[in-house]
Amino acid sequence: MRYSAGEKQEIIKIVLASEIGVNKTLKEIGLNKSTFYNWYYIYSEKGIDGLEPSKRTSKKQWNSIPQEEKNLIIELALDYPQLSSRELAHKLTDEQQIFISESSVYRILKTRGLITAPAHIFLSAADEFSNKTGFVHQMWQTDFTYFKILGWGWYYLSTVLDDYSRYIVHWELCDSMKSQDVKRTVDRAIVKAKIVSKLRPRLLSDNGSCYIAGELKSYLKNNYDMDQVHGRPFHPQTQGKIERYHRTMKNVVKLDNYYCPEELIAALGKFVNIYNNERYHESLKNLTPADVYYGRGELILIEREKIKQESLKKRKESYEKMKKSMKIEKNSLVLNQHETLSN
Repeated sequence: MRYSAGEKQEIIKIVLASEIGVNKTLKEIGLNKSTFYNWYYIYSEKGIDGLEPSKRTSKKQWNSIPQEEKNLIIELALDYPQLSSRELAHKLTDEQQIFISESSVYRILKTRGLITAPAHIFLSAADEFSNKTGFVHQMWQTDFTYFKILGWGWYYLSTVLDDYSRYIVHWELCDSMKSQDVKRTVDRAIVKAKIVSKLRPRLLSDNGSCYIAGELKSYLKNNYDMDQVHGRPFHPQTQGKIERYHRTMKNVVKLDNYYCPEELIAALGKFVNIYNNERYHESLKNLTPADVYYGRGELILIEREKIKQESLKKRKESYEKMKKSMKIEKNSLVLNQHETLSN
């Protein structure tokens, strides 16, 4: 937002006279601290004249976003209100081959009043397993979480997540949390992942009784030659990726009540499909887990960069064309004025 010199002067006076301090006042106003101090120093040296907005030859910059592209962002935001400005920016690039930066999308939506506080609070991603994976199926994370179904009691969701891609390899709803349930989950994950090589994923889990049982360890080793890794006791962040996934998933799925297991299973299936195939993951360079899991991520990133450069090139050409047209129009006007004076 561009302020007039008078508005800047008034803001400076308000901040200086405030009883709650400069920082708190600026936070209340919504003004960046560095911006305020720039105004203050200029005002101290040059007075109100120094606060006048700098004059430009043209308000339109070469990389200005065309109005029709801004309209596309608005339409997309209205069609997909659950997506953040970051996700909308990459959805526009992938589906309509138009590049608009995340920050620009945010500003466009904020101007239209379409930016609101997030509907769900997601778990912080600060802590993770210390040894980073470098490829798909190098390590899987697994864990249980629970749901209560009205009239049915407690049910337990067992999930296997690929650590590298964050792709949900397999999930199933169980009526208990026993080693047998873990065995079945791993069996089906192995089949779904079509793992036939001798290089098996390591299985990372917490120290729940079903995971540390000797029976499970022997089963995994004898049937799949699969090693287990356990997080440190009282440090659930070791399984940070699956912990965050379960938290994110429950924030959405638990918005509804379920009256039979089939209803919950349908809701979980819908969420997993969106999470794997549609949700742009910031830590995956704004790719979906499926993009990384199936090895198409690099091609998508290359295509995005190509679209970005083409979009910027088109905007620059449009800007140069506009400048040329304005110059011709100006020269024509001057010529007409000369002819009028000559006559």
